[in-house]
Amino acid sequence: MSQSIALLKRQIGGATDLQSVVRTMKAMAASNITQYENSVRALSDYSRTVELGLGVCIRAAQTAGVSSAALPNTGSDKAAAVVFGTDQGLVGQFNTIIADEALQTLADLPGKPMLWAVGERVHSRLTDADADSVGRFNVPNTVRAIAPLVGKILIDYEARTRQNPGTQLYLFHNRPTTGSLYEPVSQRLLPLDNAWRRQRSDIAWPTKNPPEVLGDPIQTMRKLTGEYLFVSLFRACAESLASENASRLAAMQRADKNIEELLLSLNASYCRQRQSSIDEELFDVVSGFEALEP
Repeated sequence: MSQSIALLKRQIGGATDLQSVVRTMKAMAASNITQYENSVRALSDYSRTVELGLGVCIRAAQTAGVSSAALPNTGSDKAAAVVFGTDQGLVGQFNTIIADEALQTLADLPGKPMLWAVGERVHSRLTDADADSVGRFNVPNTVRAIAPLVGKILIDYEARTRQNPGTQLYLFHNRPTTGSLYEPVSQRLLPLDNAWRRQRSDIAWPTKNPPEVLGDPIQTMRKLTGEYLFVSLFRACAESLASENASRLAAMQRADKNIEELLLSLNASYCRQRQSSIDEELFDVVSGFEALEP
């Protein structure tokens, strides 16, 4: 009996320690969600400004009679993709969902696209599927670390596609949603084809005094295109990190609930075992007293 009580006490102590760790991870995940969501909201104004500038440059190039061939990133039959996942676990099907989305979308393209994986878990998933993974990056753990990561991705992409400057670039990541935790999102960033340019040129300037492009509109457009790529990758990374922490928060909430139920069961068993032990001791005392009575 004493062994059972000691075992239950050890189990209760272990479950209590685990619950403390789970609740700490819940607090960290909730805090991380806030900072990444705030960074996405902060990008919206800058992203809008970049798109307005691109629209002005495209209209200026059309007015000047610049041919489409002279515009940057006009297209190629080569393809590449960046897939955002996680380095750590406790996120459910997070990496599997986005990896399957990427593999299914890229399977319809000719050839074998190059893949950059952000996160060890999604990299392993892509490698198991025999994808052409040319690079792997660690997932940033703060908002400040996102910008250096995006810079590395763009530098590696430019170096590997120097012979094919119009290589198609796809982006895959999970995005937070209101109805559920997240949803997989795919986006083609490059090339900046006619449909893309037409969509940007249709964006109306917010005031009655439209600006003019000083200097070469093509050179200005190239600079703004770099900012467009940077903002798109930054937003994708921040949304993926927010989704990752939301998934981890949900997993920790389920774990906390399960541990709470386990503690209730263990405490009930401990109380029963303890009461049974006390009853046995009382019975022994009563039996001894009765045996000693004349």
